[in-house]
Amino acid sequence: MPKLVFVVPPQAEGQRLGVFLRRAGVSASCIKAVKHQGRGFFADDTPLHTDQPVHAGQTIRFDLPPEPPTSVTPQPVPFTLVYESDFAAVVDKPAGLAVHPTLNHTDGTLANGWLYHLEQNDRNGVFRPTNRLDKNTSGLMLLAQNAYAAPGLAQSARKCYLALVQGEMLPGPGSIDAPLGRRGDSIIGRCVRADGKPSRTDYTVLASGGGHSLVACLPRTGRTHQIRVHMAHIGHPLAGDSLYGGAETLLHRHALHCAVLAFAEPPFGTPHWFTSLPPADFTAACRTCGLPNGEALRALLCQVPLTEPGTEKE
Repeated sequence: MPKLVFVVPPQAEGQRLGVFLRRAGVSASCIKAVKHQGRGFFADDTPLHTDQPVHAGQTIRFDLPPEPPTSVTPQPVPFTLVYESDFAAVVDKPAGLAVHPTLNHTDGTLANGWLYHLEQNDRNGVFRPTNRLDKNTSGLMLLAQNAYAAPGLAQSARKCYLALVQGEMLPGPGSIDAPLGRRGDSIIGRCVRADGKPSRTDYTVLASGGGHSLVACLPRTGRTHQIRVHMAHIGHPLAGDSLYGGAETLLHRHALHCAVLAFAEPPFGTPHWFTSLPPADFTAACRTCGLPNGEALRALLCQVPLTEPGTEKE
């Protein structure tokens, strides 16, 4: 398991170890697990309890606790590993692949494939995604390699989705602020409703043509089917999205792809930025409409700001 190392700064002189660790971003549950399941904490190689003080210049070291057992069966499942470290991993999920085992998809999921990847590399672990994608949504997903890294990764992650929508929209930015709730005629469907949860999607129309538009969508909240419902709400359902009024003329699944992922990796907040081009069916639909694809599309995506105006987060 990874080892964490922190050097105590002058301003932390005399703090109890537990307080110092919490302020360094270590969760209370992780501290408890290290105490009871791991080797404990060390200051300059001397054991230190969480109620004892730390001193400026000391080096605090500890091993992360072992991962809990998992019921997910390792299976060879195709996905692309984009990045991996002791704390984070980025995978590119193909459309048609479920993320977690469910009643309808008991195996053959991304979770099964990830456990197989760990097994093939003689490692123990669990499948710990910080975001989820619908089965037929493709693109980038961020995984936490351990419980310590998970909160920081989830908090810092910024995502941009690429949607091919029906109708030719005017180029430029826009925003949809409409509450979402369950749709009464469907078990999985969602809709805009006054008593729904607050939901907001910012977007930028990258290009239009062939009766369709290529839109970069930035969900500011994380509701189920948020982008799909919001775009349908303004009269531009996703191509192929029959659940929300989209036609299956160009492709036979909703045209949504997580194309950009940025995050700060613990323990030092190392910044990362990844892009992913859509799969073949999405690209073919864009080509049919005369819309950008390939590296021209990647260049457009790199110009989309992942932050809200006036914020400092990246």
